[in-house]
Amino acid sequence: MAMDEVDYEIFGNEMQYVEVELDPGEAAVGEAGAMMYMQDGIEMDTVFGDGSQQGGLFGKLLGAGKRLLTGESLFTTVFYNQGVGKKRVAFAAPYPGKIVPVHLAEIGGTLICQKDAFLCAAKGVSLGLAFQKKLGTGLFGGEGFIMEKLDGDGWAFIHAGGTLLEKTLAPGETLRVDTGCVVAFQPSVDFDIQYVGKIKSALFGGEGLFFATLRGPGKVWLQSLPLSRLANRIIASSPAAGGRSKDEGSLLGGVALGGLLGGSDD
Repeated sequence: MAMDEVDYEIFGNEMQYVEVELDPGEAAVGEAGAMMYMQDGIEMDTVFGDGSQQGGLFGKLLGAGKRLLTGESLFTTVFYNQGVGKKRVAFAAPYPGKIVPVHLAEIGGTLICQKDAFLCAAKGVSLGLAFQKKLGTGLFGGEGFIMEKLDGDGWAFIHAGGTLLEKTLAPGETLRVDTGCVVAFQPSVDFDIQYVGKIKSALFGGEGLFFATLRGPGKVWLQSLPLSRLANRIIASSPAAGGRSKDEGSLLGGVALGGLLGGSDD
């Protein structure tokens, strides 16, 4: 099925959102919980599955199964413009980073991405699975060897944490990347997991035993701040999780400041 053609505009710097303009009868599909606002005249509907309008109960169950395997919600939300004239709906990024617009027709119709990278797309996008061929990828890839595959011929929007790097790899050109920093890549790119090689580097380098290798030709999208890395830092600093609570930004430090505010029993 051909995707709806939509116009869009991206706002913001660190915390971005994308505003999608829909003509009457057009629709967009968004990740559950990604909607920021919508204008009057747009109706929303929750779809069981991936929103690609596959026929019959079996097709709906298949779509839902694909979503379940990638760790996402069983449901997606579809936003229809049932009003008169153009209407707008906006989708917000879940954490600091950049929203990446990708015109699928211009990159061959398919994009492979991390399971939490998809934000929204024109109605008709198919959210499928991309199984990695090598077992090592599945066991040691950090983010899991089941990735999402976006198929279609229109606009899709993915989210990258932190600073975005878009790079086109020449045939045979290889990048070695932290597994969590891989956002998306074209199917022509060979994706594998490589052993670091030295136990000392793995134990004390802070980067783990394995990293991803991306070999061209094709385009890749990388992020400087994976959600897992951000979450680990927050947990490590949380007093509830046994982390530090020292007011590190304070000149006096947490202990001294606490003593000044609370007094001392000595």
